[in-house]
This record gives sequence, structure tokens and C-alpha cells, in this order.
Amino acid sequence: MFAVIKTGGKQFRVAANDRITVAKIEGNPGDTVAFGSVLMLTDGEKSTIGAPFLGDITVAGEIVEQARGEKVIAFKKRRRQNSKRKRGFRAELTVVRITDILTGGKKPEMKKGEAAPVALKAGSETVKGKAAAKPAKAKADAKAEGLDASNLSLISGVGPTIEKKLRAAGITSWNDIAAWTEADVAKWDEELKLRGRATREEWVEQAKELLAGKPPRAKADQAELASGEDY
Repeated sequence: MFAVIKTGGKQFRVAANDRITVAKIEGNPGDTVAFGSVLMLTDGEKSTIGAPFLGDITVAGEIVEQARGEKVIAFKKRRRQNSKRKRGFRAELTVVRITDILTGGKKPEMKKGEAAPVALKAGSETVKGKAAAKPAKAKADAKAEGLDASNLSLISGVGPTIEKKLRAAGITSWNDIAAWTEADVAKWDEELKLRGRATREEWVEQAKELLAGKPPRAKADQAELASGEDY
């Protein structure tokens, strides 16, 4: 038996015990993931094709490791213009081992002590353990205040161009930025050409404040400019 699933904008042919490398899925090694976007299922001589997906089929897997792809260099030079630019990029990836293909609307069994599945992008979901309970609660609290933890533009200093760079690098939520260490800040500053903005604007502190339910500094700054008051 094998299935064709879609995740991260790509399609994969998978069977039990296969290992696949997909676009980054939030989670730790050992966490269970479930892919709900199943395009086709083949069992012996019988094949079933979805329209576009098979709603009663789920492919279960286990995160093996979080990895990064090979560095891709983009170099551009303009002849006789004294202009050249070099940029590097490494994709964030996740290695997943397929554990089972569930039919009849069944869902993967949750391990004891783990939280309920959290929906992810591209038709995948992950079952996280106790270690991830605190960030998940903080994210829920933020949504309770009417804020979306994936809205990076609420961090002061993150404009459309920088937000696009962050998402392309796999940084998609306040949780990702709040977990940065000084080494991470230096690494992303160099790779994304932030020119010290993350440190200067205190992105890590801002992300932690947003997760704690505090109002975004970006909105506060806009309110001050609108009122014309100088603090």
C-alpha cells in the first residue's frame, strides 16, 4: 500500500517506513505528524484518486530530525557598472519517517501525555509533547486577545520586505523569534542582511511581549504618530 501526499507545495509517494524530507514542520524529534492532504491511495490492484483530496485517508509519520538544505548562492554582477551582489540561502527542512497509512477516517493515536494535534500549513498537523505546552498556551492567549501569532508585521521594525525574507527562511511566528538566542540573532542578521535591525528594534523582546498578551509596539508607535505627541 502506498499513498501520494501533498505538503509544502510538493507531492510525495510514501509507504510505511519511508523517510521523506519536506518543508519545515514545527515540532521536535519524536513528535507525531499527520498529513491530511492525500491525493491518491493504492492498495494492491485498487487505486483511489481524490478530488482533489481523500477526506477519509490520513498518513501518519514521526519527526526524525530538523535539518537545513544545502546553501544556494545567488550572485549578480553588472558589467562595467561596478555593481555586484552575492546572497546565500539555506532552506529549513524536516525529515519524517512514515509510520502508517490510516483509512476509514481513522486518526493517528496520540502518545500518552501529549497535547491534541495542532493544525499546520499545507495540510499537515503535529502532536506535541509537554515541552511545547507553554508556547502553545501563549499563542492561544494571543489569539484570545484578537491577535494572530503568525502576523510578523506586528513586531515593530518588520515591514513587508523583511517579513517576506523571514517567511522564506522558515520563520513564521512570534514563537520562532522569541526562541532566538544571541547566536541566532547574529546568524539571521548576516544571512538575511538585517543590518542590526533585530537587535536595535528588540525583536526577541517584542515577540515575548506579544506572546504574553501585551499590545504590539508597532501599533503603539503608530498611535503616537497619529496623536502628534512626543514621548
